This record gives sequence, structure tokens and C-alpha cells, in this order.
Amino acid sequence: MCGIVGYVGKKRAIDKLVLGLKTLEYRGYDSAGVAVMQDNHVIVVKDKGRINNLEAILDYDALNGNVGIAHTRWATHGIPSLKNAHPHEDQNKHFTVVHNGIIENYMELKDFLIKEGFKFESQTDTEVIPVLMEYYYQKDKDVVKAFKHTLDDLKGSYAILVITPLISNTILVAKKNSPLVIGEGSDGIYIASDIPAIIKYTKDFYFLSDGEKAIIDDKIRFYDEHFEEIKKQSKTINWEMDAIDKNGFKDYMLKEIYEQPASLKNTLNGIIVNNKPVQFVGFSLNKKYLESLKQIYIVACGTAMHAGLVGKYAMEKMLRIPVNVEVASEFRYRDPIVDKNTLCIFISQSGETADTIAALKLAKEKGAKTIAISNVFESSITREADHTIYTHAGPEIAVASTKAYISQVGIIVAFAIYLCDTLFGSNKDTNYLKEELLHLPDLMEEVIKNEDNYHELAKKMINVHDLFYIGRGCDYYIAMEGSLKLKEISYIHSEAYPAGELKHGPIALIDKGTFVLGIITDSKIADKTLSNLEEVKSRGANIVLITNQNIREEQVISIPDINPILSPILAIIPLQFIAYYVAKEKDLDVDKPRNLAKSVTVE
Repeated sequence: MCGIVGYVGKKRAIDKLVLGLKTLEYRGYDSAGVAVMQDNHVIVVKDKGRINNLEAILDYDALNGNVGIAHTRWATHGIPSLKNAHPHEDQNKHFTVVHNGIIENYMELKDFLIKEGFKFESQTDTEVIPVLMEYYYQKDKDVVKAFKHTLDDLKGSYAILVITPLISNTILVAKKNSPLVIGEGSDGIYIASDIPAIIKYTKDFYFLSDGEKAIIDDKIRFYDEHFEEIKKQSKTINWEMDAIDKNGFKDYMLKEIYEQPASLKNTLNGIIVNNKPVQFVGFSLNKKYLESLKQIYIVACGTAMHAGLVGKYAMEKMLRIPVNVEVASEFRYRDPIVDKNTLCIFISQSGETADTIAALKLAKEKGAKTIAISNVFESSITREADHTIYTHAGPEIAVASTKAYISQVGIIVAFAIYLCDTLFGSNKDTNYLKEELLHLPDLMEEVIKNEDNYHELAKKMINVHDLFYIGRGCDYYIAMEGSLKLKEISYIHSEAYPAGELKHGPIALIDKGTFVLGIITDSKIADKTLSNLEEVKSRGANIVLITNQNIREEQVISIPDINPILSPILAIIPLQFIAYYVAKEKDLDVDKPRNLAKSVTVE
């Protein structure tokens, strides 16, 4: 949610800022703005809507400064509007700020500042930051002190960039519970809320921990939570630019669907090796610890939670240990029964999901061992967890997750095998599952080849108002993810149900022409789901069946047969394509669906 870009260097800042904002469009936003230090004052330009609206009003010739900050806003406080767009300034225009996160005590601070005679222009929580800095500056005439005192007063989450003509050619930076990276390139220093925004310019990054600050001019000075100067080491991220380019595809989502076989190979590389135990880099769990476990929690949000449900299926089947899958926002507030005999696994593509991070901190407080599964190196969740497993799916730009989901499913099944082998030793079942995992990318390629068939089916669905996805066992988890994909990018209402639950109410919604997408990948329960499909067919439903079984239906999508634990990786691909093409036929923006953001960094 929201995007931040900053630049201090030798080149014209406005070019870097606009390109950086465009690269961050996937994060979700409703307005955009820039602020550039020009001579001895700051020029702010912002507008409601897309970045191209901002570009249309930018006077590039007048913006020659080499220091600037920029922002894309996703509304939390105040409607999308010109006044609420970032950057924000104090009334004397001494301090210009962009901010991601939420200032929880902003009303208290705002009321105090109004009583002190200060004025506000917007409805946002962010505006209190420059105004509070001006309040403290008027007391001491010291910019850095004003910054420090302001941060001391703020409660909540933030990534903050400040520029001021009082100390030109400088950006003040602070981070707490909101992502921020600093990159050092040959022509300047870059700041962003995510690596893709600045990977074009550098591969050397500094990652701020919560409470840390930086003052950036021609060098970077880092400070801890007490504002004592500290040293930090940069880390190299070896992403190539083509990983964040479309490479000839119409959309990022389509590109990322096609990248899924390669992503899964990267995920499993070095972890799954034929005839060898599963290994994870940097940690291991011993048999004595695993034998002490009373339960396992898998905690995540959205698509990551659906991947966690597959993990539950695999772990319970192999380990016979109770596994609870929880939505992170619910886990936090229901006083979960967690202790030292609980293993807690937290899944987040970005590693910055606010609810998931907070849930992880809670689990640690209760004494549980914590493992993070993330796609982003040095993200917040990886620094909080006891251990981290990286999915190595590569950058995912489209808001609707595809390859990250596939990699999450692959890695959590691999982790289930690891736990099983550690507890009970390798056996023919887990060895066969390893072989099937390694063979999966080839099978995925086969499924992707039928893209045209999925497109033709999608054309039949573009005018419907409701769809239903049904399945049993792992097939139900596939149904949940398929339904979510359709909702996210086509704006068509869809629901996923366990197939046996239809007759307990939802079947009342089935009438002639209603689309029902059934998933059947487990021969042991195929007949039961088929019976449920017959029930809706007899009421006029239009059936589409995704299956690896030999079943006769008018509209069948056939996928290769595989262990039901791994079937989500194959069965989800047709559903991803169907969601994609329904949205394309409706002429919608599949990469940047309305109201959604790639990284949900606020509660």
C-alpha cells in the first residue's frame, strides 16, 4: 500500500522519481505527487488518480533539482483528493513530507497543534508530521532536533521522508513497521518502499530496522532508535531488470502465470534433491523438539492463507499433528492458545503484511518458535522470525498473486516432507512426493499450453453476476484461491464452498445458467463431488469441471494426474487464466485492480 521514492544525487531528481513511482504502481494508489528541491525552495506537484495525470501537469524544464521525494497514496484517512495527496507541507513550507503507514495518535497531535495556532489543509494523518516538525523547529531552530522530537511523539507505523530548504540537498528518513530500503548507486542515493523501484540504479541496499533513521546528503548516516549514530552493512540483491519488465507480455499477471514453472524450480532448488533429505538454509529442527510439539499454527492473509491451507492438509496427513490455519488479523485478537510446544509458521509474499507481522510478534511473546515464509529478502517479517524460508519466486508485480502462491505451496509441502523425514525418517511415500515435486514444473508447462481453451471458457462468463467454486479436501482450497482471483481482477461476485455444504443453504442461489466450477483431483472423494455437481446441474447450473480424473462432462479442463497434496499447483493454473481473461474481456486493468494493493502494510 502506497509507494515512496526519494533521490539525492548528481542527476535530475524528477526523472528518477517518476520512473520509480511507475515501478511501484502495483502497490495500489489513488493519487500521486512529487516534491523537488529547486534552488532554495521546494516545488510540490500532485494530483488525484493515476501517475499519468501527474505527468500531464509536470513542468520538467522547471524541475532541475537533484533532490526530491515522491509518493503514491492509498487512502486511509480522507477521501482520494488533491488536498489529501502527498507530499504534505507545514504552513510555512519549511518541511515537506511523504509517509506510508498510519499515525494512530494523529487526532491528539492535530488538536494540540491547532490550539498552538497551526493550520491544516487536509484530512490525512500524515500532515501532522510536517506541522509538528515546524512546531519543534520554532522552539530550537534545529532541524534534526525537530525531526527527533517529532518521531518521539508519533505512535503507529511509518516510513517517512522529509526534505527542507533549511538544510538543502538532504533527505531525512525514518522507519517503523513500514517497509523502506536505501540503495547506493554510482550517480546518487535512492530511497524506496520496495526494491523494484530502484533496482535499475543499484543492487546494493541498506535495510533499516524498526526505529532506525538516516540522514542522507552525499553520504548516508544511520541512527538507532535513540538517535545514536550506527554503522550498517549493505546487502546485494541480484535481481535483473528483466525480472520487473513485461518482456513482451501484455500484462504482468500473464507474464507471471507463464513464469510459474521457472519460479517453482527456483523455489525447490537445493531444497528438494532426489534420494536426499530435504534441507533448508540456515536452520534445522531436531527430532526432540518436533516430538514436543502439541500443535502447529499457519498464519497468513489472503492468497498466502490459501497456501497455508494446503500446508495444513499435507502436514496433518503426514505428521498426524493438529495444524490450525488462521487469518492473521483474527489470530491477533482472539488470545490464541500458543506456547513453547507450538510451532508457528507465518506466510507473506512481501514480508511486510502488517497483520501477519503483528501476529508473529504475539506468537514470540507467548514462547512459540516462529518461521517466516517470504519472497522478499530482508523484509520485516524475516527479521522478526526465529527462522526464514525464502520462496525465491522472483519479483511479482501484478497485485493478484500467481507465481508467489505456487512457490508458497511448493515450499510448505517441502517443509511438511522435511518435518516428516525428521520425525520418522525417509520412506517411500515422502521420497515419491519429492520426485513428483521435481517433476511438477514440466507438468505445469503442459497445463499452460492450453491457454486458448481457458480463454474460450472465460468468454462465456463475462456477463454473469455470480459464480460458485466447489471442491472437497485440497480441492476446496483450490476453489478458494480460484474464487479470490476472479473477485480481485474481474469484480464479479464469486464464492467458494466445500462441495458437501451446497445443500446446507447456498444451493438456494443456484438457478438456470449459474456457473459452477468444480474441482476434482482426488480419486478417493471424486464420486462425492460428482454427486454435488449433479445436484446443481439438475437445477440448471452451467458446470465447468477441472479434473485429473476420467470424467465425462460437457465442459472439462483436464490436468495431469498427481498426488492430491500437489494438485493445487496444477489445478490453480486454469483458474488463474480464466480470471485473467474474464477481466481482459471486460477491459479491466488486471495488474492494478481497484481498491487493492500488493503489499498491505496497514491493519
